[in-house]
Amino acid sequence: MRLLRYSINVTLDGCCHHEAGLPPDEESMAYWTAEMARADLLFGRVTYEMMQSAWRKPVTGVWPDWMGAGDVPFAEAIDQAKKHVVSSTLTEVDWNAELVRGGVGEAVRQLKEQPGEGLWVGGVTLPVALADLGLIDEYEFVVHPVVAGHGPTLLSGLRERIELELVDRHEFRSGAVVQRYKPVP
Repeated sequence: MRLLRYSINVTLDGCCHHEAGLPPDEESMAYWTAEMARADLLFGRVTYEMMQSAWRKPVTGVWPDWMGAGDVPFAEAIDQAKKHVVSSTLTEVDWNAELVRGGVGEAVRQLKEQPGEGLWVGGVTLPVALADLGLIDEYEFVVHPVVAGHGPTLLSGLRERIELELVDRHEFRSGAVVQRYKPVP
């Protein structure tokens, strides 16, 4: 069975909005590139559309000028990754994606049973639903030394507390810390 990992950048005060001042550096981009390359991606509609607008390879085949050399490997990894999109409003998806139909719990259980290395979920809303259903096997937070003071916060609206056990920790030169946890049974 594939593990489902929830991975996200977060500030010290729990903000997980992509505009909260969490600029990636070369080291964190290399880390996220490796993560994207070894799992299928599971997105809600909002995250899917946001990621597609930023990281889908243009039809010209040329990456935009705003991308630095460290961004291109990440862009290529996420562009090529298999994606599963949970949405009640979209009728079709592309960008190497398939639309998840039916109840999210049963659909994700079926995805976890398929062969492959793993599943990776990002975003804000879908992970809360998956956590409430007990479907997340690992939580991975890249905690940045920033206090945002505003924006959506990590797992806001969770129905019950989830106790976690630290299974891995890695510090980047920037001061950001990757912390990976698994739920305590």
